This record gives sequence, structure tokens and C-alpha cells, in this order.
Amino acid sequence: MVFGFFRQKKHNRIIVERQYAALTSTARTPVFYAELGVPDTVMGRFEMLSLVLILFFRRTRQSARGGQEIAQEIVDAFFEDVDHSIRELGIGDQGVPKRMKKLAGMFYGRLESYADALDKDDRGLLAAALRRNIYPETGEGAPDLTHLADWMMDAERQLRTVDEEVIETGSVRLDVPGGSL
Repeated sequence: MVFGFFRQKKHNRIIVERQYAALTSTARTPVFYAELGVPDTVMGRFEMLSLVLILFFRRTRQSARGGQEIAQEIVDAFFEDVDHSIRELGIGDQGVPKRMKKLAGMFYGRLESYADALDKDDRGLLAAALRRNIYPETGEGAPDLTHLADWMMDAERQLRTVDEEVIETGSVRLDVPGGSL
């Protein structure tokens, strides 16, 4: 019985790692940075990974228990990566918790604002939220993020059609603009 528990945990970890790698790969696709207005910076990559994860979480909230567990473990992996990245940038141990709290607040704030726009199927509202979050200091001078909003709305529609088995095996792939991964 005990060995079965450890085998199951290892199996779940493999699924989570596979799914997290696929989601991260989507967020790192150059077209988002070269053509859709996301800045290729540390914060731009944080924003892009956040929105890909938000799309995945919105899909898994209706999943069976297994899909929701995978989503929670992916959240944990994401914040472990953020913590590691902060430390790599030279932030000392004293400053990490403060930064982590701020980034977690940013992530959950984005989840709320993007969900509101996606629930209303409002491309303009979503583009405005993206612009506010990705370019907080630029205001009106920020690039038009309508195409990124279009991609998010298309990706969410695509995710609605994903079978539960695909979720539970960590095999979800998102099409990217100009093709798929």
C-alpha cells in the first residue's frame, strides 16, 4: 500500500512536469514577443506565462478532482520558478518574500481581470486589461494588444473542447498564433 502511494506521487509529478513544460513552452513562443506586443523582458515573460496559466486554470476549474489537483501543483511549480528567478536576479533572502507576495498578488489580480473579460466575451475589455497589466507605466502609449486578446479568446474556446483524459494526463497543448506547438 505504501509503495503504491509513492508510485502514484511520482506518476503525478511526471504529469505535472509534462504539463507545466508544455504551458511554459507556449508562453515562450517568439510570436508573442515579436508580433503581438508582449515585451521580451523578465516581466513580459512573467505576464505571458501568467496568462497561459490563467487559461489553463479556467479550463481545469470544471475538471474532475484529478485535473484540479494538477492545476494546483502547476500553480505551486510556477511560484517555485518565480522564487528561483527572483533569487537568480540577485534578490537576497530578506527581499524574496516581499517580492513573492507582490507577484502573487499581481497574478491573482490578473486572473480576476482576465476572467471578467473572458466571461463577458469582451475583446475590448480583455485588450484593455492586458494593456494595463503588461504596460502599467505607458498608459496610452502602449501597443495595441487586441491580437493578443483575440488569441486568448481563441485559446479559451479551444481549451473548452479538451477531453478530461487529456487534462488528467498532462497532455494539453495550446495552439499559438501562426500554428501550434
